[in-house]
Amino acid sequence: MLKRTGAQIFVDVLKSEGVDTIFCYPGGATLNITDRLADCPEIKQIVVRHEQGAVHAADGYARATGKVGVCLVTSGPGATNTVTGLATAYMDSIPVIVFSCQVNTSLIGNDAFQEADIVGITRPCTKHNYLVKDVKDLPRIMKEAFHIARTGRPGPVLVDIPKDVTSALTDAKIPEKVFIRGYQPNYNPHLGQLKRALRLIAQSKRPILYTGGGIISSSASAELVKFAEMLSIPVTSTLMGLGGFPGTHPLFLGMLGMHGTYAANMAITESDVIIAIGARFDDRATGKIDEFAPKAKIIHIDIDPTSISKNIKVDIPIVGDSKIALRKMIEIYEEEKGEFAEFHKSIGAWHEQIENWKKEYPLTYVRDGTLKPQFVIEKVYEITKGDAIVATEVGQNQMWTAQFYKFIKPRTILTSGGLGTMGYGFPASIGAQVAFPDKLVIDIAGDGSIQMNIQELATAIQYNLPVKVIILNNGYLGMVRQWQQLFYQKRYTWSKIYSPDFVKLAQAYGAEGMRITKEEEVEECLREAFSNGKTTFVDVHINPEECVYPMVPAGAALKDMLLV
Repeated sequence: MLKRTGAQIFVDVLKSEGVDTIFCYPGGATLNITDRLADCPEIKQIVVRHEQGAVHAADGYARATGKVGVCLVTSGPGATNTVTGLATAYMDSIPVIVFSCQVNTSLIGNDAFQEADIVGITRPCTKHNYLVKDVKDLPRIMKEAFHIARTGRPGPVLVDIPKDVTSALTDAKIPEKVFIRGYQPNYNPHLGQLKRALRLIAQSKRPILYTGGGIISSSASAELVKFAEMLSIPVTSTLMGLGGFPGTHPLFLGMLGMHGTYAANMAITESDVIIAIGARFDDRATGKIDEFAPKAKIIHIDIDPTSISKNIKVDIPIVGDSKIALRKMIEIYEEEKGEFAEFHKSIGAWHEQIENWKKEYPLTYVRDGTLKPQFVIEKVYEITKGDAIVATEVGQNQMWTAQFYKFIKPRTILTSGGLGTMGYGFPASIGAQVAFPDKLVIDIAGDGSIQMNIQELATAIQYNLPVKVIILNNGYLGMVRQWQQLFYQKRYTWSKIYSPDFVKLAQAYGAEGMRITKEEEVEECLREAFSNGKTTFVDVHINPEECVYPMVPAGAALKDMLLV
């Protein structure tokens, strides 16, 4: 067999894995690979303006497509700039691979120019990472990286490749299959546990489905809808699970947790059985753990056994894939339907109670003549009819979007749920727009968060990506200001910020810039922005002191919400 360089093997493995896009930023250590990629037109190469943007773009591509997102960066600061993106993907279980290039193997440990121990640095925020010391190991390690990133509980993998490895020759073959001793994810749930779960549901009077991002990553949305409808069980969702169950469905209660709906949080508090699927009971969802669902038995289905009983004690643990588990539960229900006669008779009272909660405290806001962000997001939904991919930054903009935009389909919300990364949304929306050039892709941002990675506007312009950025501009780091208003006697320390003229800034980059200051301007401006086919910033001057409600104060129980 003819010998090939490490750089050629790199390209060949990407092709064998079906990679069609790579987000990258070059440097001295990447040159052998970038030179090879220049002869590979079937892989789109999107050169960003900052390595953090590369990882977020790969992450957005992965969330929107379900494929592995791939990026390539150079050594030292190029590699360390990816850490926030890796941690973001790790917290939300997103399959991303960062290929970082490294100084020559002979220089590792010598404090060489642009050397950093990126494998050591990223160990806590990757599912797995590798340092390739010998070119003959490169094809195996790259294949393993893709396998690990996409299987089991998905997650980010880093592969560090010294420059001399990329130029070294080898006749090593690319393996067709991957086998990793000690890494065998369990997809098939225990049948006995599933039957126990259904018996518990049959005896319940106030059940609720509590769903998370695992529904999205296992493509279990259709099964979830069928299961919920068959048993007429209300559904709530974490931020990461939005879109996994249609936001317009009558059984949907909206998001639970710190900024969840009154109905969802009260239903969790009063339920007698919670069926948690693909969710990890993080603190933003549970509130005060000691008072979380005090009357409920808990069934927890998750692909990751370490998530079960990690934060909340579980009564029936079920390790397995959400889609497979739901399919088997549907089959068991069909076989044992007779056992559910009393359940179906009694659940009407539960629905009546939930409808009362919905009517008592619906998601709403005060219309006082000022421009309200909730109104803007309602208009975005009304115009798009839910047929858009919507990214968010982090803060008030993220929570208003989760509350007032109805996500109907999976993989239509891109947001940093676990790490809460400001600056995530814009590069993530670029990744989604690269994957779906004909889809409407919108980033809903704040004036603080958009400035975290605003340099990627040049990337969007260079590649003709018509991303729409709606900046909810209130002159503050809005969520920080809200906490200072509610808990620090309105001492707005550090939260008042200066911003540039976003319209002029967009125009300086070559994008369209628009400004909205009045409610009556919103619809016409948004319709123009969504139809112009260009990268567009819409600078929306909202009421600066608007808050996100409901809100569960930190450390409080879900039932102790602050309401409008």
